[in-house]
Amino acid sequence: MAKKSWIAREAKRKRTVEKYATRRAAMKAAGDWEGLQKLPRDASPTRLHNRCQLTGRSRGYLSAFGVSRIAFRDMARAGLIPGMRKSSW
Repeated sequence: MAKKSWIAREAKRKRTVEKYATRRAAMKAAGDWEGLQKLPRDASPTRLHNRCQLTGRSRGYLSAFGVSRIAFRDMARAGLIPGMRKSSW
């Protein structure tokens, strides 16, 4: 499980990106590069990092499912993902 502070920091970044999205788009369309630099650093969507919705883990993130590889494996083994089952041969 990731530290609560990392999860909270990422949630704060997400809120900041959503808050400034329209303003950023307007400045980019107008070519106002100085105005863009004056916005908060966390207003850029490239600052966001994918995290597992269950554990907060940042590495091994599967974007199709929104969870980490470890959580995905546990969910698949428990039968929580439709159509997914453990293979054996």
